[in-house]
Amino acid sequence: MKSRLLSTISACAIAFVSLTAQAVPVIGQGTWETTLQGRDLDGNAATYEAYYDTTLDITWLADANVNLMTWDAANTWAANLNVNGVTGWRLPTLVDTGAPGCDFANTGTDCGYNVQTGSAATTVYSEMASLFYDTLGNLGYYDTGGNRRPQPGWGLTNTGPFSNFQSNNYWSGLEYALNATTGAWYFYFSDGSQYGGNKSNSGYALAVRPGDVSAVPVPAAVWLFGSGLIGLLGLARRKR
Repeated sequence: MKSRLLSTISACAIAFVSLTAQAVPVIGQGTWETTLQGRDLDGNAATYEAYYDTTLDITWLADANVNLMTWDAANTWAANLNVNGVTGWRLPTLVDTGAPGCDFANTGTDCGYNVQTGSAATTVYSEMASLFYDTLGNLGYYDTGGNRRPQPGWGLTNTGPFSNFQSNNYWSGLEYALNATTGAWYFYFSDGSQYGGNKSNSGYALAVRPGDVSAVPVPAAVWLFGSGLIGLLGLARRKR
């Protein structure tokens, strides 16, 4: 039954039709104004290249518009990402709770809508679901009761401080347990759903990095300039 459900969902939901979100930062919706702290990674304090998530203890890349790609390509892109010297990036992940694979429901599970995001014990069950539901305060297509009519205000209405957020599927870094060879999890930012899909399909990618990135890396040229300046000062003192 689960495999049949997954096949149906994958055939319909993983169409990956590109839809650019028209949402903007919504003041007072969600916790993003206090949860996300801007991080300058290029030395220009006027802009932020990343945001530290104080709830999840990870750093999100600010630009969410990465070209459509397969799951393997998305993982490779994240692993090789170098933002002005900051490396160690990955795709967001989740916890496959209950039985392996999709445990579909409209609340509190790992698959479907209103999935579990966290717990009082600080366990993070889905980083992207936490961003969508908790941090940005968006609503899923179905409410927690599974009503067939879409609830008012559903969808990616708030993108917070992120740029180029797509109302579409974003890959998770976790493979799908029932078929890890060809399957992986994804989160659909259009309607707040989380499912497993085929790795060969195309999806978007968000890059995250464990922990905080607070300092701007100093370019090698600056170090060389500084070293040379110190040497000249030392020489001048010796001449005196």
